[in-house]
Amino acid sequence: MNNAGGPPPGDFRNWTRDDWIKALDANMLTPIELIKATIDGMIARKFGRIVNITSGAVKAPIDVLGLSNGARSGLTGFVAGLARKTVKHNVTINNLLPGFFDTDRIQAVVGGAAKAKGISYEAALAERVATIPAGRIGNPLEFGQACAYLCSVQAGFVTGANFLMDGGAYPGTF
Repeated sequence: MNNAGGPPPGDFRNWTRDDWIKALDANMLTPIELIKATIDGMIARKFGRIVNITSGAVKAPIDVLGLSNGARSGLTGFVAGLARKTVKHNVTINNLLPGFFDTDRIQAVVGGAAKAKGISYEAALAERVATIPAGRIGNPLEFGQACAYLCSVQAGFVTGANFLMDGGAYPGTF
């Protein structure tokens, strides 16, 4: 499983080349290097599961998260091609695209929004939850269970997939 914290939000006009390189390195190039370091052994054993944790923003980009949108979308494109070559060796590569889950990072984001708006943490959280059709934020346990499935023998026919877990927040068909 590959996972990296997201780069900072902001306005693209303020990002330097170094900001982009850091985002690409953490959220695209490092996972690719980890895949490169492990894939041949998996192919030789005729079994392997790689799961990249990216973001729901891969499907519905968030304007202030441009660094993350770009880097994670690049990883998603890379995986789409590679996964179709490795599956015949029983090696699958998939992406989990989380939405709003109860994590330390989300708690910090909500806290920052509360402070910026001059409202309580609870009020800021309620505003965010109101945008999720499920009416709640995700539980890390259910995320872990989805990841466990993608890593299982039972998921051998699932590859190159972008498994969106966002409580219905993404409004599209595809």
